[in-house]
Amino acid sequence: MLSDLAKVLQCTGTKPRTISTSCLCGKPNPYDHTQEGPDKIENQQKRNEDAGSFTELVRDFLNPKDFYGAVRKHGIDFFCGVPDSLLKEFCAYVSANVPEDNHIITANEGTAIAVASGYHLASGKTAMVYLQNSGLGNIVNPLMSLAVPSVYSIPMLLFVGWRGEPGKRDEPQHVVQGKATPGLLAACGIPFQVLPDYIEGAEQALYTARKHMEVSKGPYCLLVRRQTFLPYKLEKKPPMFPLTREHAIQKIVDCLHDRDVVVGTTGMLSRELFEYREAKGQGHEKDFLCVGSMGHASAIALGIATQRPRRQVFCLDGDGAAIMHLGNLSTIGHNSQSNFKHIVINNGAHDSVGGQPTDAADVENFRFTQVALGLGYKQAFTAITPEEIMDGVKALREMEGPVLLEIKVNQGNRKDLGRPTRTPIQNKADFMHFLAID
Repeated sequence: MLSDLAKVLQCTGTKPRTISTSCLCGKPNPYDHTQEGPDKIENQQKRNEDAGSFTELVRDFLNPKDFYGAVRKHGIDFFCGVPDSLLKEFCAYVSANVPEDNHIITANEGTAIAVASGYHLASGKTAMVYLQNSGLGNIVNPLMSLAVPSVYSIPMLLFVGWRGEPGKRDEPQHVVQGKATPGLLAACGIPFQVLPDYIEGAEQALYTARKHMEVSKGPYCLLVRRQTFLPYKLEKKPPMFPLTREHAIQKIVDCLHDRDVVVGTTGMLSRELFEYREAKGQGHEKDFLCVGSMGHASAIALGIATQRPRRQVFCLDGDGAAIMHLGNLSTIGHNSQSNFKHIVINNGAHDSVGGQPTDAADVENFRFTQVALGLGYKQAFTAITPEEIMDGVKALREMEGPVLLEIKVNQGNRKDLGRPTRTPIQNKADFMHFLAID
């Protein structure tokens, strides 16, 4: 049955663009189980109907299943990378439907380039590497010294979420990165185009990418704008632990002293820390919030600890962030700064970008504590219950660092979680003033 828009276009002699199954046909949407899906799709359906014969005003959404099928048709069946909020629907579909041997969520984006290279060397085939554009910096070295045509000439399809796209609202760090993204790709000699939001356009983009990779034997990039895909979410795992990350943060903060210094990692953790300070009527000068720079919170904390040896410096880290630059633990252990206190809140997921699992989700085999001890931390232990967390934080204060406390929590966050209301520059000024009072 033709949609209303298709009927109008048929009457005017205009060839209709095929709309993804969720937008106009009125059939049940397999992704309607998500919170955001129905409203977003329903509103856009009304706007599409109002567009009438003005096809340039029609806005579609790619079905992750359809796009995955198109990718497979072009010979790509291996996927690796670091999840991104703009790609979360497609990444979730891949996580749920691709065999584990053909999908590797890597510690960082540069590792994904290397994995894709190894896959090509062994199979002669092309892999897809997915990442947020903030991860472009992590891929420059392996991309330029390994994959480009003038070195080892390894084709791979880069699938990049375009946070901070010019003309779109976003956080300060993403706005800066968004403006720089096309120039960074151009400087690396990587051809790119924006992924269309309808399946025929997406298939044409994939065809262009495949032909380029066949001829040049090098990488090609598809930039993905926000709200390109229909909603698709992974099934949530049943709770395994007593607390969520937010509740764990509250227990930690309640045990800190007035002169304690806090460095919060990227994502939900820093947002939850900010909101709890607000709820307690406290200021934010004690906390440095990493709005970007994923994986570098512990290194920032180490730099602070070396210059303020009389202050207790607590790094509040996440499992995905800690794994991304795990080499920081080696530097911290070797430096042996006695006032460095490392707390890793481990929910086994990239919670800020869709809930895809991290390596730390393997509760049977993955141990942050053993890694830390092997790299020179003085002590490392795990907490799960509220009482263990509070006792653990109090114990950290008495121990000679570097020491590590791993807190195991459940995945998930509040839907109404806000964002910091102070700018990064304001945060920096307040924080530096707090540190200066030594």
